[in-house]
Amino acid sequence: MDTNDGDEDEFGFSRNYFLAKELSGSGNKFSKKLSDINLVDEQDLRAAVSCLEFKHKTEIQSLINHYKSLYPTWLFELRCGFGLLMYGFGSKKAMLEDFASTALADFGVLVVNGYLHSINIKLVVIAIAELLWDQIRTKRKGHMSNMSQPFRSQTMEELLDFLDGSEFKDQDLVYVVIHNIDGPGLRDGESQKWLARIASCSQIRMIASIDHVNAPLLWDKKMVAIEFNWCWYHVPTFAPYKAEGVFLPLILANSGTAQTAKTAAIVLQSLTPNAQSVFKVLAEYQQAHPDEEGLPVNQLYTMSRERFLVSSQLTLNSHLTEFRDHELLKTRRHGDGQDCLYIPLSSEAIENLLLEIS
Repeated sequence: MDTNDGDEDEFGFSRNYFLAKELSGSGNKFSKKLSDINLVDEQDLRAAVSCLEFKHKTEIQSLINHYKSLYPTWLFELRCGFGLLMYGFGSKKAMLEDFASTALADFGVLVVNGYLHSINIKLVVIAIAELLWDQIRTKRKGHMSNMSQPFRSQTMEELLDFLDGSEFKDQDLVYVVIHNIDGPGLRDGESQKWLARIASCSQIRMIASIDHVNAPLLWDKKMVAIEFNWCWYHVPTFAPYKAEGVFLPLILANSGTAQTAKTAAIVLQSLTPNAQSVFKVLAEYQQAHPDEEGLPVNQLYTMSRERFLVSSQLTLNSHLTEFRDHELLKTRRHGDGQDCLYIPLSSEAIENLLLEIS
């Protein structure tokens, strides 16, 4: 009896399988496409996301309270020379800042928002050095008078030598909190090498969070075990990535022509009026010559100089560098070997952009 029931179940499963395959082949059931979705404006979508109800507050608060009970352990491990690396689903920003404001209140703390797209590593090191300098000067007046203080004029090696100085005492520490050490502005190999050098300095203790699944691939064995000297903690908070996700594109947001032009206009408004005018020259030329590869650099220089927008090739190059950094400009090779400049936007988007910046 049991055997017959098993055969019937297996027959029913097989029949349902082939029936599903037959239905899927008809093309009626899966005719919808992503392009058929009626996308909404990005601002409206972000406003709707901000109004979503935060669920399971009690359970999440219980989880956070458990992590707070680990603060003394984390502080002890930091004082022993280890770094703390937090991973797990959910934003860890609020938790790390709470740890810094409570357990590290008596020490110098620098917070780095690694989720930002533009981060200057040298400015981070300068800020650490200035914080350490002020901390030591407050504790021991006159003790560091022999050190040349203008850190901004020093090289990275000189700054790191200062942070790794042998004349410091054990309590002269700076705690560096990095939200998303695997962020888009820190993922390159050079930035990670500098961060590892910073973490290995005798006066620095680092606390960082990661959220990308492949973040450990950023480091080799030496960086993990010696320079960063991580203590790994799985601390899922299930908190929304409000701050970390503000610069990420929303998949259901309208990324059409109007939105693209609006975004480019915001970038251009942060540049100088002359830079905007140079971009306008290039945009007008591209609109008037849609079939060409682009505008040669020397021709753009001549046109800009005639309109008194630039005084030298060096000035023009600085504007072009700003355009490239903001992904408003690209270069491609013309058939005769010249490098031609073009704006990687549709004709309609460029037209809207010209209206925006006018």
